[in-house]
Amino acid sequence: MLSYQHIFHAGNLADVHKHALLACALTYMTQKPKPMSYLETHSGRGVYHLDSAEAVKTGEAKAGIEAVAGWFTEDHPYAKAMAAIKVQFGKTVYPGSPAIAASILRTGDTLHLAELHPRENDALQDAMVMSGAKTYLQDGFGMAHAVCPPTPRRGMLLIDPSYEIKGDYTTIPTFVSKLHRKWNVGTIALWYPILTDDSHKRMLSALEAQALPKTLRHEVRFPPAREGHRMVGSGMFFVNVPFGLDTECARLGERFLSLSK
Repeated sequence: MLSYQHIFHAGNLADVHKHALLACALTYMTQKPKPMSYLETHSGRGVYHLDSAEAVKTGEAKAGIEAVAGWFTEDHPYAKAMAAIKVQFGKTVYPGSPAIAASILRTGDTLHLAELHPRENDALQDAMVMSGAKTYLQDGFGMAHAVCPPTPRRGMLLIDPSYEIKGDYTTIPTFVSKLHRKWNVGTIALWYPILTDDSHKRMLSALEAQALPKTLRHEVRFPPAREGHRMVGSGMFFVNVPFGLDTECARLGERFLSLSK
């Protein structure tokens, strides 16, 4: 399915949750001098203009990053990444995860970014041209299997589908298990939406039944972006979680709780 375009949702509260944890994890991993690889299965276009008609139409950024930017001090990895990307692309831009990763990674680190939607992939290539990233116009799960274990072997994979394909909930646990066997030192980060029908629960049960190493599951809840919107929360599941990420999870959890008070 090629109908999904993240511009309608960029900067929403799920992005805040996902990208804050991603920035903290990558900042920790890049403190070590060894080079690393970063991979994404569903990269989108890399950067999003929040004054676009699509973003304004849904209002998700207004209720998301524009409402909670004060949660993050200037020296927070997420805030630093956003500030650096705005310098490059403009003040109305919100960075997707590829841009956040590129702003944190160093010379000698590698990026592999898959995006199956042709127009989104074209925009991704334009946005990431200065980063040296390798982009793939193909299914991201297939790309990850082909590239892993990557060179350098140390690294992270972000799995971030739209879940428009309902089969993703069933196939992802098997994908994570197989990929971990191929790349047992890699950090695997999986994002998932929390919907009103709790579609994620069976997938998470299957993941947790695998006894994968050093896992961390973190979920937050928030009000729907508009009446009838089915997403009411965001979740992240890590394998080989970077040290110290639980501290940021606890801090974010308190911030999100304040939204419901």
